[in-house]
Amino acid sequence: MARPPPLGELPPGYTPPARPATPQILAGSLKAPLWLRAYFQGLLFSLGCGIQRHCGKVLFLGLLAFGALALGLRVAIIETDLEQLWVEVGSRVSQELEYTKEKLGEEAAYTSQMLIQTPRQEGENVLTPEALDLHLQAALTASKVQVSLYGKSWDLNKICYKSGVPLIENGMIERMIEKLFPCVILTPLDCFWEGAKLQGGSAYLPGRPDIQWTNLDPEQLLAELGPFASLEGFRELLDKAQVGQAYVGRPCLHPDDLHCPPSAPNHHSRQAPNVAQELSGGCHGFSHKFMHWQEELLLGGMARDPQGQLLRAEALQSTFLLMSPRQLYEHFRGDYQTHDIGWSEEQAGTVLQAWQRRFVQLAQEALPENASQQIHAFSSTTLDDILHAFSEVSAARVVGGYLLMLAYACVTMLRWDCAQSQGAVGLADLGPTARAAQILQLPAPMPLQVLPFLALGIGVDDIFLLAHTFTEAPPGSPLQERTGECLRRTGTSVTLTSINNMVAFFMAALVPIPALRAFSLQAAIVVGCNFAAVMLVFPAVLSLDLRRRHCRRLDVLCCFSSPCSARVIQILPQELGNGTVPVGVAHLTATVQAFAHCEASSQHVVTILPPQAQLVPPPSDPLGSELFSPGGSTRDLLGQEEGTGQKAACKSLPCARWNLAHFARSQFAPLLLQSHTKAVVLVLFGALLGLSLYGATLVQDGLALTDVVPRGTKEHAFLSAQLRYFSLYEVALVTQGGFDYAHSQRALFDLHQRFSSLKAVLPPPATQAPRTWLHYYRSWLQGIQAAFDQDWASGRITRHSYRNGSEDGALAYKLLVQTGDAQEPLDFSQLTTKKLVDKEGLIPPELFYMGLTVWVSSDPLGLAASQANFYPPPPEWLHDKYDTTGENLRIPAAQPLEFAQFPFLLRGLQKTADFVEAIEGARAACAEASQAGVHAYPSGSPFLFWEQYLGLRRCFLLAVCILLLCTFLVCALLLLNPWTAALIVLVLAMMTVELFGIMGFLGIKLSAIPVVILVASIGIGVEFTVHVALGFLTAQGSRNLRAARALECTFAPVTDGAISTLLGLLMLAGSNFDFIVRYFFVVLTILTLLGLLHGLVLLPVLLSILGPPPEVVQMYKESAEVLSPPAPQGGGLRWGVPSTLPQSFARVTTSMTVALHPPPLPGAYIHPASEEPTWSPAATPAANGPSNLGPRGLCPATG
Repeated sequence: MARPPPLGELPPGYTPPARPATPQILAGSLKAPLWLRAYFQGLLFSLGCGIQRHCGKVLFLGLLAFGALALGLRVAIIETDLEQLWVEVGSRVSQELEYTKEKLGEEAAYTSQMLIQTPRQEGENVLTPEALDLHLQAALTASKVQVSLYGKSWDLNKICYKSGVPLIENGMIERMIEKLFPCVILTPLDCFWEGAKLQGGSAYLPGRPDIQWTNLDPEQLLAELGPFASLEGFRELLDKAQVGQAYVGRPCLHPDDLHCPPSAPNHHSRQAPNVAQELSGGCHGFSHKFMHWQEELLLGGMARDPQGQLLRAEALQSTFLLMSPRQLYEHFRGDYQTHDIGWSEEQAGTVLQAWQRRFVQLAQEALPENASQQIHAFSSTTLDDILHAFSEVSAARVVGGYLLMLAYACVTMLRWDCAQSQGAVGLADLGPTARAAQILQLPAPMPLQVLPFLALGIGVDDIFLLAHTFTEAPPGSPLQERTGECLRRTGTSVTLTSINNMVAFFMAALVPIPALRAFSLQAAIVVGCNFAAVMLVFPAVLSLDLRRRHCRRLDVLCCFSSPCSARVIQILPQELGNGTVPVGVAHLTATVQAFAHCEASSQHVVTILPPQAQLVPPPSDPLGSELFSPGGSTRDLLGQEEGTGQKAACKSLPCARWNLAHFARSQFAPLLLQSHTKAVVLVLFGALLGLSLYGATLVQDGLALTDVVPRGTKEHAFLSAQLRYFSLYEVALVTQGGFDYAHSQRALFDLHQRFSSLKAVLPPPATQAPRTWLHYYRSWLQGIQAAFDQDWASGRITRHSYRNGSEDGALAYKLLVQTGDAQEPLDFSQLTTKKLVDKEGLIPPELFYMGLTVWVSSDPLGLAASQANFYPPPPEWLHDKYDTTGENLRIPAAQPLEFAQFPFLLRGLQKTADFVEAIEGARAACAEASQAGVHAYPSGSPFLFWEQYLGLRRCFLLAVCILLLCTFLVCALLLLNPWTAALIVLVLAMMTVELFGIMGFLGIKLSAIPVVILVASIGIGVEFTVHVALGFLTAQGSRNLRAARALECTFAPVTDGAISTLLGLLMLAGSNFDFIVRYFFVVLTILTLLGLLHGLVLLPVLLSILGPPPEVVQMYKESAEVLSPPAPQGGGLRWGVPSTLPQSFARVTTSMTVALHPPPLPGAYIHPASEEPTWSPAATPAANGPSNLGPRGLCPATG
């Protein structure tokens, strides 16, 4: 034989000889870690043996437990309330929202239904009569919607929100007003007479046609009814509201319309109005004073000339306001129309939802497809429907994901040898994982879309590791200890990855967003259930499959015997050295003394068998420890060496012998661990990290509804148009209790002024006073003071009588005589010495709360326009100018206010930075007001959903740092090796940074959802790193050798787990929500690929360079001689080696023991049990204390 090259380093296939004369030396500082891990492995070994003995019972109890927990799906709660899903728990926003609900109740005052009209040709002007005609057509179709429920017909006039309906003592007028009072509709059509067509109310008076807003002139009607009823108070109310002629005094879009009223400005000229000029400055409802719709609410994409005159616009918007369910319920409670249907708030909500859905449907269908304009409709119910659709899980996608993963698991575990195949295990291994995903009640929609696939991807990694380890049992392990041996080898790494995953998701729960916290906690519990299933249920499945294989039955079809079960090597009788002929051979064991070296040039491993052989008696293994040896290569070796022509009944094809472990051993590891390859890997990953750091600077904050709603839908088209043209948000500045409003008026005015000066606040027109309750209240007081002064000057009001004065003068009289003293409540001398509003524009504190009672009762339109929402509400008080008892002079004071609000509009909020700037400005204004003693906070959707971004990045960094620290501590404690834990944490931190940077390049914005995935990526990355690191730590030899051996043993399960995860995530790619595809499928797929690359490429390279020293060091004799075992006494077969060897083989020897235990041949002689030598524990690597030799002496124990 030619002399081989000098021996290099230990190859991946090296196995040290199991000789008692060769001690294993422990590094001094590693004795405690090995002892503790050995103790833990002993517990796992006992657990596995117990499961194997009672596998049927364990499997039954496991399935029963998971089935019982899955019953929780029957009571699952799906939360679609945006406030409950996205408002930070325990934050100031949450506390403010709770305060608002405590004072006002759970609901808003109204709900909005919107129509947006845009041209099909982008940039086209919509300020034309033709475009407004199309808008009228769509709005009119939507306003005429009727739904029939509970035997009643419900139209817009019954369910719309009506602002400030006055109370009139005259019954006939009150009923007429109730029927005629208009709905609040913010539309550009209100600039024209055609806006009246959207109001559906009508009233009847004898001798007149039906009264509708299209023909109603309030001034003329009051003049006609004046002789028959006292309407002075109502007339003053209309005058204050500046109702005038209402709609009949406005121009007609088409003056040639037969119904265009003669009072229209262009009725006689028959000229079409200048639409841009009419819409300039906005429009008004029926009240010019209290119902002013600013341009920004009606028009989008406006263009102006240098003088500021409106020239063109690209979008029109109309908004219909409906009552809330509670308001609708209260409005019709006790009404004759609902007394027979058991009217309830739930029924009111059903009516509103049905009407809104019909509204959206008809509005979208109102215009023909060939029209030059398009209509986008949206309602609050549409948003709820989107969230419900977002909450629904596609059964086809879930089943498809399961089937793909089942198919892959089954294929990877199938073998050509039927008795060795584990396809049934592959079909069973996803069962525990699938059931774990069904355990929880799901309070948020997102987990329903993602959690099943994420649970599958996380759960199968450890399952593949157990399955691979179980099929490669170490030589000599008894059959009844196979499961225990499997758990002993893998339990530590499975425990480590599961604990890290649970810690990762629990740390992700630090993100204080309810939807994401629910997702994180559910994922953590699912990981815990997966851990229980992998450690208890799946070993029971493996044990049952072991019994099937021991009984030599077919895979999957276990009722049939395997045709491959008779793989027997028949040794023909032949004369041995002493001339004897054996009667039969029942057990054949070949012990081969081999010599291995690694060529320095190519690092290829070479194993050489000496040509000489001796016969030695084989050891006995009555349990057939190699019954399920997957390779069959030992039998081929024996057949070639003996040259007797033996063959197996079922010979596998050469291509069937290839597997991932073989690829890792023979191709991947030798290539990866070459010096120049390591350099290339480090450079490439360094470049990726550098690019990711740059990409991290590109990540923007934000998550808009357009990102969530499926693209290509009508809802997405509406939201896109709204974001582009009408980025307006209604907000309110809420003032709380805890301070005296009467003595803090100046601070309240200053707070309003400070808030109004914010960049994002839409200012009111220069000709209009601020739209707040304090300004309206003061203005009203100034108005009645002026009326009183006129009546006093003219003598209509005197010290002793106000009956001849005006209604407003009489109200001022009653207020002026109030002292606020319970003992002497009235002082008539104040009529000439006191004013309702002083020179500084402040209301006297002693009159503040009494005047508030009078204003609320006397000015319903002003109160409604102010949107004050007082709490406690001021008491009702009816003014009667002709009261003679004097009781009407006593005005009850309102209780001190605990809640009031100033309404504002925010504009120009396109990006998250705009929202953050507006929020910070509003908070700063409130903070300054608090220094003056005024307790206030901003309220509205921007503060509910965007304030999280003020501290989101800080929360993200905190969670990542805490999680990395926890991962280091967990790994250091379980591995008892801080060096290895530090390398793992380094790789995990790189993964997180790279994933964050890739998000920046892909344009994925940072919100609470990506934050959870980024935080969870650390726990998920543990699946790809810990197995390799633990395999390296427990292997022997140089760093390169240990990295190669770790790769050989973990490459296949880690790769299988990654592929199965990708297959599970693949179903997310078919989601109707682009949000699911981009924010979950893309991000989780990138995370899986990064984990695979870092775990199988970067980490082995780092370990081969910076890895810790081995826990166990094998010492060998530095001798040119290798003693061969003593000569056998009697028959047997052994290959031996000469007493002297070439010098090149002097440093390292290895002993490869291959045992073959086929079923006994018919008629063969079987040795009695007493004649068979027992299997010596010293010859079994697994029994040698803390030895971590893996299956076939190649793989280290990973647990």
